[in-house]
Amino acid sequence: MPIHDWTRVTAGTWHAFHLSWIAEIQLALNGGRLPPNYYVQAEQIAGPLGPDVLTLQTPEFPPELGIEEPSSGGLAVATVPPRTRFVDEAEMSDYVLKRRTLVIRHVSGDRIVALLELVSPGNKSAWFALRSFVDKAVAALFQGYHLLIVDLFPPTPRDPQGIHGAIWAEIGTVPFTLPPDEPLTLAAYSAGPVKRAYVETTAVGRELIEMPLFLEPEIYINVPLEETYTAAYRAVPQRWKRVLEDKRPL
Repeated sequence: MPIHDWTRVTAGTWHAFHLSWIAEIQLALNGGRLPPNYYVQAEQIAGPLGPDVLTLQTPEFPPELGIEEPSSGGLAVATVPPRTRFVDEAEMSDYVLKRRTLVIRHVSGDRIVALLELVSPGNKSAWFALRSFVDKAVAALFQGYHLLIVDLFPPTPRDPQGIHGAIWAEIGTVPFTLPPDEPLTLAAYSAGPVKRAYVETTAVGRELIEMPLFLEPEIYINVPLEETYTAAYRAVPQRWKRVLEDKRPL
């Protein structure tokens, strides 16, 4: 299914779709995409990003229980590189953060491993909102949380190179520039000692690709964005589907 132009509908319509999409991603990841020692859930956290964030988490078993953690699973960057066209890296010196985000946890003490955020119009509607989002994303990377940020809204005067461009301007040495015909960005960040960004630029009318979500700095799983987007779109009311599927300019 091609990406729709979500600027054509109300913020409430996007928010409803956003919740459905988050739920579909959670279902897909917990349904077999994640290794057994990880789980993902939508939650509000008094920290990085939000309010609708998926967190990837993993438990930490006390040594006295004698429970051996299984290997992490996932794909190794060295043998199966992510499909994104752009890759950049940056070193961050010691560098910090309430909203619903998909949080990935490891089942050991349920520590957060990664965050998945679907950008909303409100994240870039004002300088303060954008600054807050960027600061929290950078702080999350510093704290060791891997990130996957999906931005299906075009740049504004506040983020002329998109959300990823604004984030990378804070930590990278080489500025990121959006291709003129690809204003939307999908960006996965590996939060090792050297921060790496795996970026795919895209546009309305194109299909989404699978994007990496890192479990460890060099290990990731693929998130089925296209499959989950299509499943979530089924819940959009016909009234708004007609608007989204209308090819005439507004």
